[in-house]
Amino acid sequence: MSFYAVAASTIRLVSDSLFQDTVRRQKTEAAELAGALSSRLASETADAFYARLLQAARESGGRLLIVDGDGKVQFDTFDERCGTRLALSEVFEVITGGADAAYGFHLQDGGGQTQAPSVFDRLTRRDTGRIWRGCFVQALGETGADGALLLIVSVQETVDSLISLRDRMIAISLAALAVVLLLAGLISGIVTRPVAELSAGIERMTRGDYQHRVHVPGRGEMAQLAEAFNQMSEQVHNLDEARNQFVSNASHELKTPLTTIKILVESMMYQDEMDPALRREFLGDIDKEIDRLSSVVGDLLTLVHIDSHKLKLRRERMLLSETVRETVRRLAPLAKKRAQTLETSIADGCEMFADPGKLAQVCYNIMENAIKYTPDGGRIDVSLRREGRDAVLEITDTGVGIPPEDLPHVFDRFYRVDKARSRDTGGTGLGLSIVQQIVRLHAGSVTVQSEPGKGTTFIVQLPVK
Repeated sequence: MSFYAVAASTIRLVSDSLFQDTVRRQKTEAAELAGALSSRLASETADAFYARLLQAARESGGRLLIVDGDGKVQFDTFDERCGTRLALSEVFEVITGGADAAYGFHLQDGGGQTQAPSVFDRLTRRDTGRIWRGCFVQALGETGADGALLLIVSVQETVDSLISLRDRMIAISLAALAVVLLLAGLISGIVTRPVAELSAGIERMTRGDYQHRVHVPGRGEMAQLAEAFNQMSEQVHNLDEARNQFVSNASHELKTPLTTIKILVESMMYQDEMDPALRREFLGDIDKEIDRLSSVVGDLLTLVHIDSHKLKLRRERMLLSETVRETVRRLAPLAKKRAQTLETSIADGCEMFADPGKLAQVCYNIMENAIKYTPDGGRIDVSLRREGRDAVLEITDTGVGIPPEDLPHVFDRFYRVDKARSRDTGGTGLGLSIVQQIVRLHAGSVTVQSEPGKGTTFIVQLPVK
């Protein structure tokens, strides 16, 4: 009985791990397909879109359906349900329930495919003529009202593996009943050892020991489960380190201006007869430090809203060219003050459905950086053009450039190529990170090219709809 209890626990752990992995993988694939196909649905012809859908179905190894906001099938790679309404709870959960995604498992007609036989089929009365399929639904847009993508894949292989594992475990349990108590105890110890090690690892993880790793030899299900646990532990460890580093950097950025303000205020408090000019200078420095604190806090709040998915884009029809021109106009006095040449070349209006305020922040952050890190008398070129379905914004300067070892980190939070120089220019180290996050929210990309001593080029690509 003890051996059977351990076997049942093992089956449950393995089944949970396998199905969670299947669900996670298929949900990710459905989301990627929905993201890739949603823009094509509106822009391509029906035949072209259907050809792309067939290709995606072949690559995913499943069946793909596109349903509209009423649940009616518009495209079906099996050409069986076009024009009919699907009565699947997962579909209605997305198109009417407000969910972004949903999934479920259904026992359906196998179309000639059957489940792997089990010696216990007569006892369990299992219907082997039908197979298990997973239905993964993903909204084609911000809400399911615009329609949804349905990915149907067979999970029978996973079910067969679990049933096969169950049969083997039951057979071993029955065989164990025939052996002596000592042999049963030895077998029980061998089977429970990996579970005990995993349990010990989980317990250590709950105490905050994220560096502990579980070692289970072999290539079986338990070894896969141990590997999954080790990967999860490593991810949690990395997240914990990133959080600690973020808190440390944020604390440092806030502490520095606070310390400066404290020193200036104390100097003013303990000098009864302070020169008015010196007092005004101190008050000016305090005002600058308060502005810096406000900038850091504002950038931190923006990143927090992005990370928590609370930042909503207020999309509207806009011309990116107008945003670029307005940003250049705002920054022209700063460039003129430093005798810099600020040239603009706009080849297309680049009309798009986006958030004007957020894209204005993207343009401002990059152009302001270009002006700050370009020497007096330098040149900044801003160009906007359209390439296919993308708007391409390039901002090139003749500044100090970025060393090759620093290029992969320029979008990291609080990262500074030159710490002292960055502080002199008043940067928070968060501007480019915010730029990257906003561009990603618009399904675009931002890259940087630079050569030390010759200048830097930032390239922003945004989809034009």
